[in-house]
Amino acid sequence: PLLLKRPIMHTRAIIATDLDLICQHRERMFLEAGRAQDVLTLMAAPFRQWLAVRLTAGSYFGFVAEEDGCPVGAVGLMEIDWPPHPAHPMDSRRGYVLNVFVEPEYRGRGIARRLMKEAESAFLARGITYAILHATVAGRPIYEEDGWMPTTEMAKALSATGAN
Repeated sequence: PLLLKRPIMHTRAIIATDLDLICQHRERMFLEAGRAQDVLTLMAAPFRQWLAVRLTAGSYFGFVAEEDGCPVGAVGLMEIDWPPHPAHPMDSRRGYVLNVFVEPEYRGRGIARRLMKEAESAFLARGITYAILHATVAGRPIYEEDGWMPTTEMAKALSATGAN
C-alpha cells in the first residue's frame, strides 16, 4: 500500500531575512481585521524600515511556523520598557506580542496556539513574567482559551490641531 508522507511542522526563530514575510503577514493581518488598503500602503515603507532595524538588532524577535520548510505562520515579540505596575510590581519590562498570523488554509490546526506557547517560553527565558497583545476579533477566543484576559486599555489618535 502507498504510505502518505505526513507534513512536518516545526517552529524556528525569526531571522533578519524574514523581513519580507513579516511585512506580508502584517499587511494581510490588518486587511483581515478590516483596515483600509490605502492606510496599509502608507504604513508599509515606514514599518519595513522600523522592522529592519529591530530585526538586525534583535529587539524584534519571535518564531516562524513551517511545514516542510514553507512558512505558514509567525509571531513577533518585543521586550518593552514599562514602569513597575501592580501586574508586575518588581519588573520594569513587559513582553509585547504582535503580528500573529497563520495562513488561512492552515488555520484550525493549533499553529497560532503553538506559536503563542513559544512566545510565552521566550518571555519567561528572558525573565519577563507579564505580556500584552492587541487581539483581533478572530484571535480573541484563542487567546482567552489560553488564559489571556482583556484589560482596561483605551486609545485615541491625536492630531496637532486638536481635531480628531
